[in-house]
Amino acid sequence: MTAGTATARIRVGLLGCGTVGADFARLLVDRRAAVEDVTGISLELVRIAVRDPRKPRPEALDAELFTGDAYDVVKADDVDLVVELIGGTSAAGELVTTALEAGKPVVTANKELIAKAGPDLFAAADRAGVDLFFEAAAVAAVPILRPLRESLLAEDVTRVVGIVNGTSNFMLTRMTADGLGFDEALAKAQELGYAEPDASADVDGADAASKLAILASLAFNRAVVADDVGREGIVGLDREDFELAARFGYDIKLLAVAERFPDGHAIGAQVFPALIGRDHPLASVRDSFNAVFLTTSAAGELMFYGHGAGPRPSASAILGDVTGAADQLLRGTHRRIPVGSPARLRPARDLVHSYYVRADVEEAPGVLSEVTGVFARHGVSIRTVDQDGSESRARIVFLTFPAPEHALDDALEELRGLSRVRGVGRVLRIHK
Repeated sequence: MTAGTATARIRVGLLGCGTVGADFARLLVDRRAAVEDVTGISLELVRIAVRDPRKPRPEALDAELFTGDAYDVVKADDVDLVVELIGGTSAAGELVTTALEAGKPVVTANKELIAKAGPDLFAAADRAGVDLFFEAAAVAAVPILRPLRESLLAEDVTRVVGIVNGTSNFMLTRMTADGLGFDEALAKAQELGYAEPDASADVDGADAASKLAILASLAFNRAVVADDVGREGIVGLDREDFELAARFGYDIKLLAVAERFPDGHAIGAQVFPALIGRDHPLASVRDSFNAVFLTTSAAGELMFYGHGAGPRPSASAILGDVTGAADQLLRGTHRRIPVGSPARLRPARDLVHSYYVRADVEEAPGVLSEVTGVFARHGVSIRTVDQDGSESRARIVFLTFPAPEHALDDALEELRGLSRVRGVGRVLRIHK
């Protein structure tokens, strides 16, 4: 195939026609003429692999396009480009690899696959000389991966901070603004379609960890996989945490944070709920919206913001990738994915944060000095103390100066062993 003045035809094979796949197929049909007008490329959907070809499908899609054999799509001579939307890692990984080895570009929205097997797939694409695009695998319609792969390729990115899970962000917004409890917020998210019946990957941080692995790999040009990312979810946060955060001028957000350190280019990557100042740009990211905040040496601070979830935004990102991959295919070129050797990871215990710590103690003389003495012995300096209590019981909230996680963990272990400490509540990091 060669590009010329005449319209060039690219035949697309689709693996999976669920919620996102169906929206992508409809969008491709709806936007086909517009794409052709702008690019001179005619995108034609020629085959669709599904589990049950007899199941009713969107009226815009011809029933003859459907097959129950995914390899029939991947290996077909009349398929130039493959879109993988079946999810999972095992079967999807084999299909994507087969397509790449056959010289066919692949577009996927499969964050789990890219976060787990990305380095191997990147190498397979490079060997075959074809493209692997996966914009929708990170923050759906928010265009962040292509800028990292292209516009910021020569930039020195030192930090990536993101709100990359729409379900948890919606829940935290409602817990902050409406005073909902965790269970109420989750039920509301499920009612509105922001959360699946099983929302465990959203609320325990697994989804955000996969996305951060992808973002960190491209930002730092080092292979980071999901298992490299430490994670804590939002389970266990209660109304008191939100009330106290507001008192100190903070909101609570589930943050995905990756940082490259100057000493040997070590990388730290974590997902955790954190207190974030209300004047920070990420504090204004509400409901199901997502955003990624980059710190760079030359360009300074950059933020990418938009809908990070949902079938339609994902379909938009997929179609953009298909158009780009089709153009590269017609030109006989491909864009190498700039991810090198595995990252050297800094252990989580050595990462430095400020902290919010809530403790319930007996209301008695000397308790405060006893507790603060524990922090001092482990090298954790207290910035702010807030105490409130009754005749027999007090709640103390500490905001600390930056300290390594191992120092705080050691202090908390000793604190929990004190006879006059009745309990230590959720500990949260403070993001600056």
